[in-house]
Amino acid sequence: MEVLIVPTPDDVAVEAAAMVLAALPAAGPGVLGLATGSSPLGLYRELGRAASSGSLRTAELSGVALDEYVGLPPGHPQSYRATLEREVCDVVGLSRDRLHVPDGSGADLDALTAAAAAYERTIAGLGGVDVQILGIGANGHLGFNEPGSALTSRTRVKRLSDRTREDNARFFAAVDEVPTHCLTQGLGTILSARRLVLVATGESKALAISEALEGPLTASCPGSVLQWHADAVVVVDEEAGSLLKNRSYYDASAAGLPGR
Repeated sequence: MEVLIVPTPDDVAVEAAAMVLAALPAAGPGVLGLATGSSPLGLYRELGRAASSGSLRTAELSGVALDEYVGLPPGHPQSYRATLEREVCDVVGLSRDRLHVPDGSGADLDALTAAAAAYERTIAGLGGVDVQILGIGANGHLGFNEPGSALTSRTRVKRLSDRTREDNARFFAAVDEVPTHCLTQGLGTILSARRLVLVATGESKALAISEALEGPLTASCPGSVLQWHADAVVVVDEEAGSLLKNRSYYDASAAGLPGR
């Protein structure tokens, strides 16, 4: 795992974008795993700049969402499909036809379970995810894998914790309007991506980052599965990295080999 601690959120966006671009195929189709929330917005802005300059080719790029709410009507502005269309398709230039999102419209558990299995098949049909962008919740969740999620889980229906619903209430008129359930890639699905790039900024993420990177590998902190991945990159600002105990080692490692 590579940990980069940089001064500001803008620096996080620049460094994380470089890590994403390095992991996408130089030619031919690529698959980019997409997270929602405030943390990756600067990263998407930088990817948009790369697309404008020709450093990122989007014509054959596919996007794969981490998750989707259950029960929101089609076209709801806070659905993750609508959010990613605004924040990724319109910014980066990804075709909306190549954006894949779990189908949370099922009327019952059987329909939602079938949709989860279909999403796993979609990812496999694309050849897997080249690089998965991630944020982390204050309680350590990845996607909507709340504490207690199985470390090998696949895409499935999950109930959102009260804390996550309260955190997401800022996007809705009231917390009661935040859906109670979602379809989310499982931790095992996330780990199948060839590279993981997690971004976090601000003091509110410091404890989650510390527990994910330096605590035990445990379902109590879903973000800790990054320790299990062969090519995981974590890019944080000073505030989000303020509780890391191994800071000097991370900085020395980021400096690279002597003379290189």
